[in-house]
Amino acid sequence: MTIRTDPAGLTSRVIAWYDEHQRDLPWRDPAASPWAVMVSEFMLQQTPVARVLPVWAQWLDRWPTPAALAAEPAGEAVRAWGRLGYPRRALRLHAAATEIERVHDGEVPSTYDELLTLPGVGDYTAAAISAFAFGRRQVVLDTNVRRVLGRVRGGEEFPAASVTRAERERAAAVLPDDEPTAATWSVAVMELGAVVCTASSPRCADCPVTDLCAWRAAGYPAYDGPPRRGQTYDGTDRQCRGRILALARDAHEPVHRSRIEAVWPSAEQRDRCLASLVHDGLLVRVGTGAYALP
Repeated sequence: MTIRTDPAGLTSRVIAWYDEHQRDLPWRDPAASPWAVMVSEFMLQQTPVARVLPVWAQWLDRWPTPAALAAEPAGEAVRAWGRLGYPRRALRLHAAATEIERVHDGEVPSTYDELLTLPGVGDYTAAAISAFAFGRRQVVLDTNVRRVLGRVRGGEEFPAASVTRAERERAAAVLPDDEPTAATWSVAVMELGAVVCTASSPRCADCPVTDLCAWRAAGYPAYDGPPRRGQTYDGTDRQCRGRILALARDAHEPVHRSRIEAVWPSAEQRDRCLASLVHDGLLVRVGTGAYALP
């Protein structure tokens, strides 16, 4: 195994830890298709693994290929998305499947640059699919990876709001040269952040590189940056949108406005959220005063 910059065995120790402690997740199975990996990456954005697992399994059972999904209306993707949250991801995944079928003969492309052209696929998702589905050497920077490298190499409790050039260079410096090893490192360091080096209550005693951690050596200095706001839900537009969309998702006919009015008391907020759902393509107007999935 060739390591670019690993003077203290950072990558090799994390990979060894992963070999012993990794969670058994179906999209990590060597038999999982690139499409299965891609679906998992879309679903796991801002959503815990436990909530994703059953929906992912049902999705792949119904739509085992991009072509199968592309053959159905986008509204069916929204319906199947259920209560995972952030339902625009369902529309983007449907659009990506349609593009894969149209441009790539139904096969998920393997390179970062090709993946980046797909709807809903940004830097992280393109790198993750290329690494995890095809074993390519990519810098994969999700929140967990950024937190681990920020603590171990940068001595910072939390990363900045968005990826910085310094972060990217830091990640590239420890990325193994060998493609399969690099891909394993990418998933291993992500797993370490998800289950050990967590945002709150990190389990430093269980960390394989605790003696290398600059943040620990510095005495765990507190985060020095803009306030980190926790997500709220009750009473928000997001909750209102979810209530309205749930009506349409659970119905198999257009939902009249009178039914929508019954699920949210504030007329101003309800109208604003209804308009935003139409604007986002999650609902369409049908006739006079009725709405349905696209």
